Amino acid sequence: MSDTRPIYQQLALGIRDQIGAGTLAEGERAPSTNELSTFHSVNPTTSAKALTFLADQGLLEKRRGLGMFVVAGAREQIHRERRQALAAAFIRPLLREAAALGLSDRELDELIQAERTTP
Repeated sequence: MSDTRPIYQQLALGIRDQIGAGTLAEGERAPSTNELSTFHSVNPTTSAKALTFLADQGLLEKRRGLGMFVVAGAREQIHRERRQALAAAFIRPLLREAAALGLSDRELDELIQAERTTP
């Protein structure tokens, strides 16, 4: 199934992932509107919207005449948001299901450890 999000959000998510992974470092220049448009074969307006979206989230800042740059703390912000999303989407439901099954903390830890070692 293909991604149904708007293209600008897909582009923004790709840049966000690069920041989160450290491949686009804090202080580094983000791809320009033209670079994104050419690489992804999209309209420059779409690329500009993606960059503005990231700036609105506090991950990029515009430096007049130079382009958009990754702000200090952007990687940690992304990691913090992803940890919160992980807890909400997976950990809390896991804990609720474990409680419903009557699993002790030790039993749940053993299940998790067994999954870590399963190929």
